[in-house]
Amino acid sequence: MTAAVLAGAPAAQALLGEARRRAAALPVRPHLHLIRVGQDPASLSYVRGKDRQAREAGLRSTVHALPEDVALPALLALLDHLSADPEAHGILVQLPLPPHLPPAAVQAATDPRKDVDGFHPLNVGRLWAGQPGLAPCTALGILALLRHYGQPLSGRSAVVVGRSPIVGRPVAGLLLAADATVTVAHLRTPDLGRVTRDADVLIVAAGQPHLITADMVRPGAAVVDVGIHRLTGPGGAPHLTGDVHPGVAQVAGALTPVPGGVGPMTVAQLLLNTVQAAEAQLGRSAA
Repeated sequence: MTAAVLAGAPAAQALLGEARRRAAALPVRPHLHLIRVGQDPASLSYVRGKDRQAREAGLRSTVHALPEDVALPALLALLDHLSADPEAHGILVQLPLPPHLPPAAVQAATDPRKDVDGFHPLNVGRLWAGQPGLAPCTALGILALLRHYGQPLSGRSAVVVGRSPIVGRPVAGLLLAADATVTVAHLRTPDLGRVTRDADVLIVAAGQPHLITADMVRPGAAVVDVGIHRLTGPGGAPHLTGDVHPGVAQVAGALTPVPGGVGPMTVAQLLLNTVQAAEAQLGRSAA
């Protein structure tokens, strides 16, 4: 058996098409504000890509580049200003932040209606209460990817490996809302393979390369690999790999590639979240 490839690009294009259609139906262009602190190369690249794709999808996008040593009150003042601005529909603060800026304080300072990252405590609570709200983009993107390829969720056994507030916990909540039977495991779970072998749908976001090997996967399972790591191969050349060992492709029924799996879904879902936020603020429902 060789796993079917759950490529992110086609599914992401479907999300972007929905974002364009819904944005075009609004009386104003949804406006996304991206806040970056410092000169971290990865953050620079991520924000540049989000800004470009937002514009390509017909949204307005503004990047706020703040110095590495920006004081917390100054950042909170910017968030207060954007939260009160009726022309700002979505706000994202790029993580990670410098050590002197506590993420929890920053996330709580954003208007939850504009929190397109889905990290505000109110949005987290709404997710677990089964109420409408903005949820984290990677978690939403994972479910959109599975649905795009016709992978059933209702009544299925789903195992999430990882418990971060960015991916593991929210994707578990979304799977529960989709009527899956959900188990959350992590790096301290004894006999992890015993748990993962029960999964019809296995989502791995533990942050450890090649954690999941072929003997830990139920034959025919759908496996989503959220991890991405830069390793050096035998010849010294760097390559990207995930939390799932490549050998899993010989056992799983479907598997996301690394790179090119979950990654494209995150940005596409961010733009759809921005349109959803704009619709709510304008009193419009999704068409």
